[in-house]
Amino acid sequence: MGIAWLSPFIGGVLYYALGVNRVKRRALRLRRERSHMFLVDEVAPNAPDAGPLTPLEYAIGRLTGLSAEAGNKVSQMRNGDETYPAMLAAIDGAQKSIGLASYIFRDDEAGLPFIQALIRAQRRGVQVRVLIDGIGGGYFWSGTYQRLREAGVPVDRFLHSYVPWKTPFLNLRNHRKLLVVDGRTAFTGGINIGRENLLAAHPPHPVRDTHFRVEGPVVEQLTEAFADDWLYETGEKLLDDGWFPELEPVGAAVARVITSGPDEDMEQIEFAVLHAIACARRSIRVVTPYFLPPDALTMALGLAAMRGIAVDILVPEHSNHRILDWARRVALRNLLEAGCRVWLLPPPFDHSKLMTIDDAWSLIGSANWDTRSFRLNFELNVEIQDEAFARALTGALPAGRLLTLAEMGRDRLPLKLRNNAARLLQPYL
Repeated sequence: MGIAWLSPFIGGVLYYALGVNRVKRRALRLRRERSHMFLVDEVAPNAPDAGPLTPLEYAIGRLTGLSAEAGNKVSQMRNGDETYPAMLAAIDGAQKSIGLASYIFRDDEAGLPFIQALIRAQRRGVQVRVLIDGIGGGYFWSGTYQRLREAGVPVDRFLHSYVPWKTPFLNLRNHRKLLVVDGRTAFTGGINIGRENLLAAHPPHPVRDTHFRVEGPVVEQLTEAFADDWLYETGEKLLDDGWFPELEPVGAAVARVITSGPDEDMEQIEFAVLHAIACARRSIRVVTPYFLPPDALTMALGLAAMRGIAVDILVPEHSNHRILDWARRVALRNLLEAGCRVWLLPPPFDHSKLMTIDDAWSLIGSANWDTRSFRLNFELNVEIQDEAFARALTGALPAGRLLTLAEMGRDRLPLKLRNNAARLLQPYL
């Protein structure tokens, strides 16, 4: 509003580009043209009674319109060093279909093997579809897009256009990271495709991260999420058996997909997190690279700590965006005063996004704890009800140092003013 008042011409252009949500209109129009494979009016859990977390099961079922699917296997992988070889092996073993969506997909030493594997799959008759974000994947130039397109691989850039009157979506990004192979195996989590994730290669700006391999009935929901994004961007429907085969139980985990975006799923992940915090009895653990949540989430975490729940928040000591580090100190101070514990993770920068409740319920996926992820980006998370998985996830959390109120109190007035000024930019960071 200030920009619009003080600089009416520039402010009007910025509002047209960043301030109007036209995504929902297109999404609703496409929604009328198709029928969801999973959407139902009444959702009863397929999982057995989860005890104290049963209300959470019903709440998320009603929120998403999806049933929690039993019989899944979820495997954790760290960094690109573990994740990329597993993903490439799945692509090389694909027989019918490959759907890949990534916010960042570079044509470097990490991305080139993926490009080559996708081209090989296309040439041997596999249905390959690749979706790269129009900003994160390179607005002015995407080498990955050009290479795949020249090789005849169906590829598109999400909400991308060089034409000024067709670029009202600059602020609305597809932040999802998802690979589905033959409708049976999926990979999702926080890892983009780029050399920074290959720690063994000692990149200039290394990034630690966590990703997951998913097998079982819930893969159908993950495939549907990719198919929805592909339909939205290209108008092509992916409906045949090559994408949606019959799936059998392969493990013990109960899982469900939670999507969120500025279209029909607006704020779903935020609401799911609020439900989870409300249902917690013993512990809440949050790992996120950026911590700028809406006020409702900050208050919910503080109230949980006040009622005696152990609340642990793990964030990098220094992220890759300095202004975000300034802005987060305001919320972190309030949480420390409420009794939460904040752990600062040492370098290299950790990009993981994880949450556990009572060592029984977990949330993994692409969403950061900030307003952009909860309300502007297209995000994809998966809730997992499995005590063994939650304990393993907790046991693998990196160690950090405890942030104290005394340390926060040593901030001088200029720093406090800087941090509060940065906090005002929260909706856009």
